[in-house]
Amino acid sequence: MTAQKSVLQLSVHEERIRKKAWVAVSRFSGVTSIEMDDKTGRMTVVGEVDVPRIVKKLRKICTAELVTVEVVKPPEKKPEPKKSEDFVAYPFSINYPYPYHSYHQPYCYCNCGGGTK
Repeated sequence: MTAQKSVLQLSVHEERIRKKAWVAVSRFSGVTSIEMDDKTGRMTVVGEVDVPRIVKKLRKICTAELVTVEVVKPPEKKPEPKKSEDFVAYPFSINYPYPYHSYHQPYCYCNCGGGTK
């Protein structure tokens, strides 16, 4: 399914109904953006959604009519310039002075008898 821009005409007279309509449309999966003009009562929904399902859901809240449906073209991608691979990083190892494993016992070089040789 491709992205669609659908314009719906709603009869919204109260703020409470407008919020219910906004929440009902925003819960549909695939909705990218929602715009609403309060003066004209038009709601614009953009995304990969089933428009008749949206209209059916909105008719339970207020009077809703489908005005237009347009296919949204994705923006053309500009080719990125290729980067030259002049710098090559070589892996190197760091000699860590302490042992990695806890079972290594430190050696004691004095005559205290604290370590093994």
